[in-house]
Amino acid sequence: MAAQPRNLMQSNQSWTDDLPLCKMCGVGTAPNCVYGPDGKGTESHPNEDGYLRLKTENGCFLYGVFNGYDGCRVTSVASQCLSAELLLGQLNSSHTDNDVRRMLTQAFDVVEKSYFATIGDALAMKAELSNFDSPSQIENPQERLERLKQLEQEVSGGATAVVALILNNKLYIANVGTNRALLCKSSSDGQNQVLQIGRPHSTDNEDELQRLAALGLDSARIRQAGQIGGQSSTRRLGDHRVKNNYNEIDLLSAAKSKPVIAEPEIHGSLSLDSVTGFLLLMSEGLINALESAHGPEQANQEIVAMVAAELAQQTSLEAVAQSVVERVKRLHHDVYVSGRQRATYCSRHEDMTLLIRTLNYPLADGALTPTQGGRIYPVSVPYSNSQSTSKTSVTLSLVMPSQSTLTNGTNTASTLEEGTPTPGSQSPTATLQSTNTQTQSSSSSSGDGSLFRQRGSQAAQPDETGRVPPYVDFSQFYRLWGTDHSDGQSTQGGLGPQ
Repeated sequence: MAAQPRNLMQSNQSWTDDLPLCKMCGVGTAPNCVYGPDGKGTESHPNEDGYLRLKTENGCFLYGVFNGYDGCRVTSVASQCLSAELLLGQLNSSHTDNDVRRMLTQAFDVVEKSYFATIGDALAMKAELSNFDSPSQIENPQERLERLKQLEQEVSGGATAVVALILNNKLYIANVGTNRALLCKSSSDGQNQVLQIGRPHSTDNEDELQRLAALGLDSARIRQAGQIGGQSSTRRLGDHRVKNNYNEIDLLSAAKSKPVIAEPEIHGSLSLDSVTGFLLLMSEGLINALESAHGPEQANQEIVAMVAAELAQQTSLEAVAQSVVERVKRLHHDVYVSGRQRATYCSRHEDMTLLIRTLNYPLADGALTPTQGGRIYPVSVPYSNSQSTSKTSVTLSLVMPSQSTLTNGTNTASTLEEGTPTPGSQSPTATLQSTNTQTQSSSSSSGDGSLFRQRGSQAAQPDETGRVPPYVDFSQFYRLWGTDHSDGQSTQGGLGPQ
């Protein structure tokens, strides 16, 4: 009987391979890394993350980011099974919000059952070999132990998942575990408002601790331990050792029923009418890498600032997503080699995955050069390692292209105000506000970018010497350099314009 579910999963893979990929999103990835004393990094295991980016002909979109551990088996089953359960004609425009939420919950349940069905034979053989009193084809004790070790590797592992579904121009987020979904909405006054949709299911989530306490567990002890079965998540897919043998685990032995579950927390629907912005799905490895380097206080604002900066310069979403992941990776590494206070938190990072789905948010125009205007302006993103809890903000100075008013996006009811940006030739200031905390931060800035000279249509024309006039003014730099080097060698040696 166990072989049939495996065949079913193989057929699901062939079905979902035929589904078209969504071209309105981009994905960036980076493998795990452990740094040596010299600062060089090496991978400690094969990549265990996964993602989904599919659409159907009836306007249904499915995105997902999966963070696997102890292998990628659960990640593979989850991506295939969720696609088969949701995108093969099950969803249509007549479904209500309750219908969609119910189907999402059922899809996660099917993923869990399908995965355990695929390892049924291995679990049965493992149980047989574990009983040394029962007859077995493997009589040599050493060979039996080796086989048991192999079987344990085959059946171990799990995954957390964050999934976004768009149907009828509405957004639904389903979360199991410690990945993260962020919604950034650009308002009419040029601000980017950041909303974290849901909280991670972890050992410091008060709601999860109350759920576990209701099952008879000591929530204070779980909080102190920080992990359940080697993972911080309190909800996850797979992980048969924690799911099926929880009464053998001291921390969970008092539970009245299964404490670690695969039931998703559903958020939505959120209307996608008359809103401009982007949706971010991130694996736990990406979040932890950024928070390890700079602290958790402004991580959401920082990642949105990076995305907005790359969107202002890149011409493809794949390049945007990959550039942001590489930037987080570089920040993490730089903090480690710096030896600063947070370096002790940055000795390693796990696999990192970032999925970006734009909501009518414009990309840079690749036909324009920096001397011709457009959105290809350098963007300065300030960072702070401060542990202060005072109100702070991240300010971006972006130049938007001249084009028609943008529509479509995401709306989070009372949390996000309606509005769309009105692009123009000036540089609006985009102040990122954290809306997932009790206090929102804001700031203002002229955003005029005094370092950059005005660039009109004539700026790109060569002069009589064949040179293009510079659009970055370094005169202040040269004056300061000359002041610090009174012997004048710096200017005599050819530094600065001649």
